[in-house]
Amino acid sequence: MEQNTQALQISAEVTPNPNTLKFNVNRPLVESGSLNFPDKEKARGSRLAEALFEVENVIGVMVGPGFITVTKAPASSWPTLAEAVTKTLKTVLESGDVTFARSATSAPAHGESKTDVERRIIEVLDNEIRPAVQMDGGDITFHGFEDGIVTLHLQGSCSSCPSSIMTLKMGVENRLKSLIPEVREVIQV
Repeated sequence: MEQNTQALQISAEVTPNPNTLKFNVNRPLVESGSLNFPDKEKARGSRLAEALFEVENVIGVMVGPGFITVTKAPASSWPTLAEAVTKTLKTVLESGDVTFARSATSAPAHGESKTDVERRIIEVLDNEIRPAVQMDGGDITFHGFEDGIVTLHLQGSCSSCPSSIMTLKMGVENRLKSLIPEVREVIQV
């Protein structure tokens, strides 16, 4: 990505998940989709995620196009932790060393071998549902469709959010069922 010459701006935003904050930045981080680092081991080789896992009580990191979602240990509190996360973000982003390992888990590529129903599901997810979920600091990825059941993976603030089941069933499932009659149920993997 190109080097950004404007002054770095970072702002924290609450999400529906009390253990997760979304840190908006005025720099592009990934071209599209998101990179999910559910633990320190998965962050290996990804400089930004590695640095965030060095902050005590950080247990999850997700990087989107212009934001970083950080999940904390439930017993910790945000006031002190948010300050440490912001400082770490500032240090890494200003250094320009925002590298991500090739092994970083991102949204699966949507290959051409998809069925018509799968392509329609992916289109609704990408155009309607993912942007809304990303606004809350999360992401949702398509994993499969078989026998009327859509399997999805929730990431970032959505992965352990108390309202994630409601989002999945009442929001995503209802929307997909209303547009695609072949869909009977939506589940998380």
